[in-house]
Amino acid sequence: MTDKRVQFDAETWAAVDLLCKDRMMTFQELADEAFRDILKKYNRPASLKEALRKSAGVSADVVPLTKARTIKRAKKARL
Repeated sequence: MTDKRVQFDAETWAAVDLLCKDRMMTFQELADEAFRDILKKYNRPASLKEALRKSAGVSADVVPLTKARTIKRAKKARL
């Protein structure tokens, strides 16, 4: 994990610190949640798995093996 520094003015830090205490979260947990929400808002993947699914497009839906075989058999039966 990469460490980064963030600076807040005193008033903002007081509000963030109070929120951490109210939610019983560490600053890191609160920051992780906030950045995940920002990425979601701008339609950006937050994890490698999400990025791979997004790059694959619609075909990234997970199809169970048994269902895939059933679909193939149904398609063959139609032909």
